[in-house]
Amino acid sequence: MELHNIEKLLEKYLEATTTVAEEETLRTYFLKGDIAPHLKEYTTMFQYFSMAKEEQFTKQVPLKPRKSNYKWLSVAAVAVLVFGIYFGKDYQEQKQAEYVLNETEKAFQLIAQNLNKGTEKLVYLGKLEETTNKIYTNN
Repeated sequence: MELHNIEKLLEKYLEATTTVAEEETLRTYFLKGDIAPHLKEYTTMFQYFSMAKEEQFTKQVPLKPRKSNYKWLSVAAVAVLVFGIYFGKDYQEQKQAEYVLNETEKAFQLIAQNLNKGTEKLVYLGKLEETTNKIYTNN
């Protein structure tokens, strides 16, 4: 009956549904030495858990704060921020100047086109003046 109970507890243990008391029952069963042959593979696992429970960390844990790293980190963050603002502003001004230059070139091209149309009309005016001079000088 005890073997059947241990198998059920082991199944519950592997499904992670056992209580602390049931786990203690399993631990004592596997540590006492009289184990069923088909359950011997679990012996090393429970032996490891019992040994690991008794282990303690003996090294010193340093508790000094690392404030100097935070200081340098904040200095670096400010430097990156200033660098970004300075060159970002320069880049933005450069793009704005390029935009103004392009718009000015477009305006000058429109003016040049309209002046060319006006000069074409002046050619006709020149011919008109010539003919009127011929008419007035011939009379």
